[in-house]
Amino acid sequence: MIDTAGREEEERYSLALGRIKQIRQEHSVPEGFRDFFEKEAAFLLQMDALAGRLHAGELRDASLKELEQINRDIYSELLPESYGTCWGNPVYAAAVLGDGYGKYFSFLYAELRGVTVYAYEGRKLDMLRCMELFLECYHMFGEEELPTPENLRDTLYWYVSDYCGEMVEYRIRELVDPSLDFAARIILESDLTDIRYLYRFGEYITENEKKTAEFLAAQSQEDIDAMARTYTEGYRIGFEVTGKDLSRKKTVNIRYRLGFERMVRAAILQFREMGLSPVIYRSAAHAVNKRQNLRIGYYGAIPNKQFEYDHRNDEAVYLDENLAARKLRCQQEAFEKYKDLAAVHAGPACIEVFGEIPFVPESRDAACALTEEQQKLRVRMDSESGQITNRYIIGEERSFTIIAYPVPEIGEQYPEIFRETVKINTLDYKKYRQIQQILIDLLDQGTEVHVGGRNGNQTDLTIRLHPLENPDRETNFENCVADVNIPVGEVFTSPLLSGTGGLLHVKQVYLEGLEYRDLKITVKDGMITDYTCGNFAREEDNRRYIEENILFHHPSLPMGEFAVGTNTTAYAMARKYGIQEKLPILIAEKTGPHFAFGDTCYSWQEDTKVCNPDGKEIIARDNECSLLRKTDVGKAYFNCHTDITIPYDELGHIRVKTEDGREISILEEGRFVPEGTEELNEALDFD
Repeated sequence: MIDTAGREEEERYSLALGRIKQIRQEHSVPEGFRDFFEKEAAFLLQMDALAGRLHAGELRDASLKELEQINRDIYSELLPESYGTCWGNPVYAAAVLGDGYGKYFSFLYAELRGVTVYAYEGRKLDMLRCMELFLECYHMFGEEELPTPENLRDTLYWYVSDYCGEMVEYRIRELVDPSLDFAARIILESDLTDIRYLYRFGEYITENEKKTAEFLAAQSQEDIDAMARTYTEGYRIGFEVTGKDLSRKKTVNIRYRLGFERMVRAAILQFREMGLSPVIYRSAAHAVNKRQNLRIGYYGAIPNKQFEYDHRNDEAVYLDENLAARKLRCQQEAFEKYKDLAAVHAGPACIEVFGEIPFVPESRDAACALTEEQQKLRVRMDSESGQITNRYIIGEERSFTIIAYPVPEIGEQYPEIFRETVKINTLDYKKYRQIQQILIDLLDQGTEVHVGGRNGNQTDLTIRLHPLENPDRETNFENCVADVNIPVGEVFTSPLLSGTGGLLHVKQVYLEGLEYRDLKITVKDGMITDYTCGNFAREEDNRRYIEENILFHHPSLPMGEFAVGTNTTAYAMARKYGIQEKLPILIAEKTGPHFAFGDTCYSWQEDTKVCNPDGKEIIARDNECSLLRKTDVGKAYFNCHTDITIPYDELGHIRVKTEDGREISILEEGRFVPEGTEELNEALDFD
């Protein structure tokens, strides 16, 4: 049978390619716009030629030098030294074309960057869609009368709307279908001692990825297997301790940063022993599947974090009620199509990295910004999207695990820091379980906990605890030992919102790769009522920064978690090597008390019984917001959970207040007080 659809696509592709080749010889668009179209035409031709070489296998034996040059050529315009005159820079685009056109041309530039991904993965149809979008915009500017910015915006809108179904469906399939094995094949089939394999992914590659791969290649297989085992066993134990049946699952999503392939290969083999096949998908390339500047999936180096930040709100170009409804409908249809695969998906296993120079973004008025109406729509769409996902990948049946390692950019002592991190990830959980139980027994005596700062930290917070009807069988705090959340080192709870309030202050903190200076969050009855930071000169920029990256456009968020971190070893390691500001939140949250805003740690799983090793059930799985799931699930969840830690050196005290008026000290002046916890202070005595 003749594949007429495939033949039609080939003909369209050939026609589009031929038309793009003519652009460099034409002068049909006004001079101000010509540079954009000529450069993007050259980029698309470059990607087509690259796709052809990849398909023909011409680069399999290419030298490292040639592969490095190809990689550099692809991403050169985005690098900081070139970004000032890059069309992806909305400030430059607005300066050349004016505010009206600038943001739309910058959006188009960002969307066309996805062609690199499609070229490496052989997704010719996706390449074609981008090429046709480019040509449609080009022809608009070849007419006698220039299109208005609104005309250009409409073209971009209908591109997203027309292809939303295909884009969303492929993304859902990537999440659950192990047959989409582009990355898995590279990991399993490559010679991982030859770092040329890194260039097969199509991601930007720097010294971080190369040196990480080289460092892991030099380790013994026994050490690699042990690192992977910590990660995979944490995943398995996460199912075990919550009473979930892992044997019913068939796939696990592995998320990681390039360079760790040797550990990932070992993890794949270990997961297979559990009956799990890997699904390893790339962070999103299409605008419709992105979530601000967050990278979800596997990825390489980020050529320019300011570019990512500048385009975090690109959906402002197209987001409206119709598009939101269409995207949600497409998500529902895609999950229904792949429901059998979704039902046996076990959840994500994540390898995070840390050590890069912290990023401090610039706030730019030329970048796309969501209107107030779009912000509300974004919040509602996220809520409904979460509900759809949970119906097919059921919260009560899935789990996760997260572990973190440094990258070479952390400094000359990278090997030593890496080995220290391995030790931290494998600390004796039995010892911590025993010490943390002492803390839990004291915390459970209270009705509330007070946290105060020192050394310039102005924190003054009261956290209200759930009442225990049967203290012999119930507890408020989970004794967190290294399973889903590696490394070991915290006890946490979901506080009552009513009665929880005060000021949370941190002088410096890094959240999702972004720095916050002098962050202050005011809480009343568990909800954020005010916030500010000292990042920018204009207060409106400070507030917008927090609104976008901590509140995620919600008008307010509840305090979903209060925890006491006990991993003083990690804190000492960070101080020893001077890397406190580079710790990922995964480790940083264990190095002091922390507070999470958004959903509780038990979101979508509140009705699953959870017990500590001592047999007591953790009853603080809900708060007043999450309980709304029983009447209006759309009001119960916020689809975010951001941890903010007060380091020990800024911590004045943590004191438990009991119903009869007593105070029980947990920490004073950054040191643990209760008998039986003294060993935690030994790591803090390095000064």
